Amino acid sequence: QVQLVESGGGLVQAGGSLRLSCTTSGLTFSRYSMGWFRQAPGKEREFVATISWSSSTYYADSVKGRFAVSRDNAKNTVYLQMNSLKPEDTAVYYCAAELGSKYHFWGQGTQVTVSS
Repeated sequence: QVQLVESGGGLVQAGGSLRLSCTTSGLTFSRYSMGWFRQAPGKEREFVATISWSSSTYYADSVKGRFAVSRDNAKNTVYLQMNSLKPEDTAVYYCAAELGSKYHFWGQGTQVTVSS
């Protein structure tokens, strides 16, 4: 059974930092590209960042220069380092595993709240 479990969310003041983790099990982690998405109240889910199996990264314009995605294949874990957080970053953050241009598995999400 495949599981993706996010952690590290919480409440932080604007300008602060958080590091999210997504630990996976039940899949061959090194084969998958891993994505981070977020969904704010009343809004659609949006793409945040992705890291390929070869550790190439890509970011949404809204987070470029502030967020950094990384992975540790030995720990089957992907990270999202979030710096210079803004109130508009408030959302539930999800990780997802992608293979063949399709996201096959999703985590349950972790709440990030940035106060002004």
